[in-house]
Amino acid sequence: MAYMSQEGYNKMLAELKQLESVERPKASAAIAEARDKGDLSENSEYDAAKEAQAHLEDKINNLKLAIAEAKIIDMSRLSTDTVQILSKVEMTNTANNAKMTYTIVSENEADLSSGKISIKTPIAQGLLGKKVGEVAEIKIPRGIIKLRIDKISIE
Repeated sequence: MAYMSQEGYNKMLAELKQLESVERPKASAAIAEARDKGDLSENSEYDAAKEAQAHLEDKINNLKLAIAEAKIIDMSRLSTDTVQILSKVEMTNTANNAKMTYTIVSENEADLSSGKISIKTPIAQGLLGKKVGEVAEIKIPRGIIKLRIDKISIE
């Protein structure tokens, strides 16, 4: 089961619709076009089209599974007392006083460029359950970082 926001769930539904209604017909057309070019035993275009279709079907199936397992979080029931999924956390690296802000989201919603990190990342795992003012010591590949929680909010 994957907890996520309504927004993340809606994005997955839209992506599934796009894949099934637009990308799937394109893949079928590419296979048909390649098949029309003759001998299938030595037709690399046909093999590539079949492989692309297999990847697409795999992606569709994974998306359907994620949608089926999704549990939408009731935002009104979230608290800002401790860090949890969908918390927006403002923090300071105690070593260099660098300020950071991340929102902890499900794996499917993670997007580092918009400040959304997966709940499965070491940083998110280290922050979970912490309160404002606490310092989280988090083991990352480069060693251990200490992050002081400055503010917890819900968007």
